[in-house]
Amino acid sequence: MISMKRLIILLVLVSAINYVSAQGYRHALGIRAAWHTPGFEYRFYPSDMNSYKLLLSVRDRGLQLHALAEFYEYDLFPFSHQLNFLYGFGAHAGYDTKDIVITQGNATWQDTKKSFLVGLDGLAGLEYVFYEAPLIAGFEVKPYFDLFGRNGFDVVLLDFALTVKYIF
Repeated sequence: MISMKRLIILLVLVSAINYVSAQGYRHALGIRAAWHTPGFEYRFYPSDMNSYKLLLSVRDRGLQLHALAEFYEYDLFPFSHQLNFLYGFGAHAGYDTKDIVITQGNATWQDTKKSFLVGLDGLAGLEYVFYEAPLIAGFEVKPYFDLFGRNGFDVVLLDFALTVKYIF
């Protein structure tokens, strides 16, 4: 026979498990696999409708930090409630590196120059939330505009990426 003490402990544990599993996620860590700006990202979810993303990416042998505000549209697809549309905007800053060839008289050598860059980012994508496992898989496009950098004003409209995030 189960004692009253064991029954109360069992009920508290079952209630705690239900409480923890009912909580929404607040953070995500992930990887962004892209041709132009691959990197690592961190997301903070202050609500179900938006999040803030920090992306540390590499591009042109340099490093950039992106800060984006993201917004979510749920239930746009009647065939799946786990598929969400997201869009957002933000800014980035960092540096890139380029090699230049210098010729002086009969001597030619290669030098490396770093350029500081700043720009604006856009974002649109689809994400699938796996509620059974704490994962999100996504496909996104992040157009960006370098306002100044080594090429001056530079525009890349098709920066596609696959993302995988662990949510907690």
